[in-house]
Amino acid sequence: MQHAVGSPLPPPPQPGHGPAAGWSQAAHHPGAHPGPGPAGPPPPAPGFAGPPGPSGPAPHAPAPHAPAPAPHQPAPHPQAPHSPPPQGQPPHPGVPQHAPQPSPQPPSRDTTGHVQLPPGGPVAMPSPPPAAGTADATATTLAVLLIGPAGAGKTSVAKFWAEQRRVPTAHISLDDVREWVRSGFADPQSGWNDHSEAQYRLARRTCGFAARNFLANGISCILDDAVFPDRPVVGLGGWKRHVGPGLLPVVLLPGLEIVLERNAERSGNRRLTDEEVARIHGRMAGWYGSGLPIIDNSQMDVPTTARVLDDVLARSIASPPQW
Repeated sequence: MQHAVGSPLPPPPQPGHGPAAGWSQAAHHPGAHPGPGPAGPPPPAPGFAGPPGPSGPAPHAPAPHAPAPAPHQPAPHPQAPHSPPPQGQPPHPGVPQHAPQPSPQPPSRDTTGHVQLPPGGPVAMPSPPPAAGTADATATTLAVLLIGPAGAGKTSVAKFWAEQRRVPTAHISLDDVREWVRSGFADPQSGWNDHSEAQYRLARRTCGFAARNFLANGISCILDDAVFPDRPVVGLGGWKRHVGPGLLPVVLLPGLEIVLERNAERSGNRRLTDEEVARIHGRMAGWYGSGLPIIDNSQMDVPTTARVLDDVLARSIASPPQW
């Protein structure tokens, strides 16, 4: 099929473009010109000698594969019809070209926000040391539960112990988590009821979840709580369910006089009455004979108690307590 006189044939399709890519409007509307300057006939398509006249092709028509340059336009560079344009030039002048979009790159390892954290699971017992060696409690990833009455020094010892270890260690305070409740806080000093017990249980479970997540990512944990031996299901059994069988419990139990002195230095809702301190201390005495390691830190400062705690944990790793 031949086009009307003066309308050249569309150029062959280019790779990656549609069938009409690079075909200016002047090919369909004679007389239109894509840019400024005097209007002139569009350049003939490669391989086209021009429309036939009354008795055949023009006597001076160029060769089929060497089209003559159109008036007012530079001669086209001789190249194959389907060869790509020279580097740095668009395939068809006058037609906007879209720059190729770069392929998405994976995030850099140095980019924050792409650290994959393993989920926390029940904490297992730490690996026992070799038969001829002794466990190094200062360089082992552990989950420790520090038990004791109010005023035993649990929080002070736990913080110091966590700061001095050679491996990353977190201190998870039950009282701090419990006091996250700002509105509707159920203070047990005002009377133990269902609300205060529910908030204690919720805080213990939250601390257990945190300990499991820390341990799963290589960070040791030490938790402190006043766990009573006469409530094993709620106290020690609850911690074992929340954290896992690898939790190592240790009891801090100084004398009653020391506990009363330390409690008197407290303020706010963490200071108890002397009667309440004596009652809690008496219940804590039930840990004697339980099989759990007990540290009497009546005559020890915080650094000394922390060193004794390391010795106790080393023995617990070698021979885990039955609880």
